[in-house]
Amino acid sequence: MNNSDDALYLSAREAATELAVSPATLYAYVSRGLIRSEPGESPRSRRYRAEDVRGLKNRRAPLIETQGLKSADLPVMDSAISTITEEEGPIYRGVRAVTLAETATFEQCAGLLWDCKSADPFAKTNVPIVSPTMRAIMNATRAAPPIDRCVAVLSQAAEADPRAYNWVSEGRAATGARILRLAAAVMAGTEPSADPVHLQIARAWAPKHRHAPDLIRRALVLLADHELNASTFAARVAASTGISLYDAVIAGLVTLKGPRHGGVGPLAAKLLDLFVEGDIAAIVRERVALGERFPGFGHMVYVHGDPRAQSLLEALKTLGADKRLTTEIPARIAEATGTFANIDYVQAVMRRFLDLPPGSETTLFAISRVAGWVAHASEQLESRRLIRPRARYTGPAPTPLRKR
Repeated sequence: MNNSDDALYLSAREAATELAVSPATLYAYVSRGLIRSEPGESPRSRRYRAEDVRGLKNRRAPLIETQGLKSADLPVMDSAISTITEEEGPIYRGVRAVTLAETATFEQCAGLLWDCKSADPFAKTNVPIVSPTMRAIMNATRAAPPIDRCVAVLSQAAEADPRAYNWVSEGRAATGARILRLAAAVMAGTEPSADPVHLQIARAWAPKHRHAPDLIRRALVLLADHELNASTFAARVAASTGISLYDAVIAGLVTLKGPRHGGVGPLAAKLLDLFVEGDIAAIVRERVALGERFPGFGHMVYVHGDPRAQSLLEALKTLGADKRLTTEIPARIAEATGTFANIDYVQAVMRRFLDLPPGSETTLFAISRVAGWVAHASEQLESRRLIRPRARYTGPAPTPLRKR
């Protein structure tokens, strides 16, 4: 197996050892659909999804078997779009995101996520339609936060787009491209265009910085998708009801605003401002002594470091970003806390290096993630299944009925 396979799969012996079960029990888990299994390198061997094995191992309570519900009705689902590996980061349809970020455009990345195999959804003629109502909203919300402005414009965009409900594969991809171009322009404060998204953003935010286009391109690719995070799951749930891709993206946008999701970027930027103005070692010691956390450090998946952050950080180092920000601060915090810089911290470093507008961390995150939301919403629409999870009830028992 290659390195990617090593991260994704386990042999039968490895899987049974991790779970501390017999091979027979492992096969029972497979038959119940709890662990996915695929043919191995030899005709008689099988390999098992590592994330399924570890998810089952770490499950703290058994799933409640509810009559009439299938496993697909629960908020865990199969997807061909992406997965997350601790050592290599996100994998988009079999391609490592960190590898893709070296040379691919954001449009090529989106096309991969959307599984485009024939027509190019980013043809120059496939530009967003801006109705008079949308134009009026754009003008009235110029001072609004970029995500709020985008939500307002997108709320009218499906009505203006006669192809918004084209459900064939190529039609969904073309709609996705119009949404992406519209969302990027609205959030970056530019006019909708067929130009590459990273160039539109660079011209709007850092027109005089020669490294801005490539760094923004890299960040967009690295952030495009991250499996079933909160905003992506929200977009899938919304899409499962049969709404348009425009409305599914709105669901993703409003979820992303949360301070425990896309809102971490500005917090990491504030932390960076604090370090730049003071003594790094002293600030780290003081925050650790007070039990304060470091926004932009640590990750529930990437315990030993975020590969996306490492990729973008290396690019910043190569281009001459401040070594205190790229090396000293991450090293001191890692030494003091055992946590490593994640993509939110590195975005804050990139914002300072390129002198991007305040809050651009979350805005760039939102623009990039539109590609992933469109992919997941499209996949959900194609399945024609409503996501309807059940709750595990923890309230009081019902009062016994009185007999008459």
